[in-house]
Amino acid sequence: MKGLDRRPRRWGCAANAVLLAFIITVPSMVVFFGARTSAPAVWINAANALRLAPARDRLLGGLLADGVDERSCHSRHQSAMYRRRAGRQPSPYLVSKLRQHEALQRRCGPGTAAYSHAQEQLRSGKSHASVGSPECKYLVSISYRGLGNRILATASAFLYAVLTDRVLLVDPSNEMGELFCEPFPGTTWLLPPDFPLTSYTNFSIQTAESHANMVKNKVISTVDVAQGLPAFAYIHLDHDATGEDKQFYCDEDQRVLRDIQWLVMRTDSYIVPGLFLVMAFQEELDMLFPEPDTVFHHLGRYLFHPSNHVWGLVTRYHDAYLAAAHQRVGIQVRVFGSAPNSPELLEQITTCAQKEGLLPELLTAGAPAATTSPPFRRRSKAVLVTSLKAWYYDKLKSMYWEHATVTGEAVGVHQPSHEEYQHFGARSHDTKAWAEIYLLSLTDVLVTSGGSTFGYVAQGLSGLTPWVMFKPDNGSVVPNPPCGRDVSMEPCFHAPPFYDCRIKQGADTGKIVPQVQHCIDVAWGLKVVPPNT
Repeated sequence: MKGLDRRPRRWGCAANAVLLAFIITVPSMVVFFGARTSAPAVWINAANALRLAPARDRLLGGLLADGVDERSCHSRHQSAMYRRRAGRQPSPYLVSKLRQHEALQRRCGPGTAAYSHAQEQLRSGKSHASVGSPECKYLVSISYRGLGNRILATASAFLYAVLTDRVLLVDPSNEMGELFCEPFPGTTWLLPPDFPLTSYTNFSIQTAESHANMVKNKVISTVDVAQGLPAFAYIHLDHDATGEDKQFYCDEDQRVLRDIQWLVMRTDSYIVPGLFLVMAFQEELDMLFPEPDTVFHHLGRYLFHPSNHVWGLVTRYHDAYLAAAHQRVGIQVRVFGSAPNSPELLEQITTCAQKEGLLPELLTAGAPAATTSPPFRRRSKAVLVTSLKAWYYDKLKSMYWEHATVTGEAVGVHQPSHEEYQHFGARSHDTKAWAEIYLLSLTDVLVTSGGSTFGYVAQGLSGLTPWVMFKPDNGSVVPNPPCGRDVSMEPCFHAPPFYDCRIKQGADTGKIVPQVQHCIDVAWGLKVVPPNT
């Protein structure tokens, strides 16, 4: 036994000697290679930053509940390590409300006796037997359209569920379970396959059980809320919703919907600005979000955690191409599949980024080169381009490779993928799209294309107010100015109501409440803005 005791000590001495030699040798190695390339010094800085990152608030100011198994969702606890700036802090009231809602999801969600009973009620076609609002109420959110639309629609449905004390159940179509981790600890947010309304994904504006059709046909009444209620109601808030469908944003309609146990909602929009128009919700919204322009920032970071597979795509790309740069610039280019490559759009991108100081200008041919710092001190920018097309990335990359910058900065341009066309519902396409949205949200400054839900999600998750590239009236002319700073990081609601419920007539809904104004990228749209905007 004594011999065994001695061996570790002799091994420890040898290890210390090797370690000492390594420590003495490493600085000269770093200096030697630093003279050839800036990479080692930058790698060391990046490594130091990552070592410091765990000290950040991994639970995002209480937004996320503690005690969740980290192995089931790496991104939930690691995402804060990859953000150079902390997000906005949630209000204590929002944190408390989220914990209450998680308890509701566990108490009434799939697998519970309450859920089984509610399901039987729905299957029978009868409303709940008790007078008043049922103890467990449900909101089913239909998943469809592109990934950006689905994320914004789900966040909107969740806020409505919180405001009305409903369990949120998400249609599992389009790989919702494969793209995102479960957000609610101890339960699922995915609608089980034995849901009694088997054709719910086909509900449309013609569905007899739609809220608007039932009001029109006097199945339910916004005047006599005591009359019998149906087992469920369908809420149609798609892009083709009528004025009658949009009565959903009126207090009278909310009073009758309040006691219907099951609601099924279809929307492809971010309807949150419409919820701010409901007078009955305003006090609660003010307490939840004292900074009203943080709604999606908080709800997005709470709900949407990349699955482990997607998170692997995010972290590997980030570490390989973005981590070492002094500044990360995100440029989101929305191009429709049939649109040709546009030199005018390329000029708009470069003019915007250079005019706003996001990218350095280029030296013209024959101009004297800027005095450059040693490579290990030279500032660098990593430009992340996301687009269905590769052409814009190729042009930007060539520009900054073939020409020196006025500032002497090194600029690297990167694009993770270029699918050429949007493939709705394709798993590999959506996986890459979600990874790229999240990578955009990790950048330090952001340029987006007007009207793009892809860009809306990235800016909301990041907490950045982007520069928005305006859509030209004439595709052959670069807009002047090419872009403008948005008024808030909130997404734009593209299909808002144009009706003032209080006076019961058409109105400019961008002028009803101070928290809601028109968008700079979609003139008729609405968005939530900071106070005193």
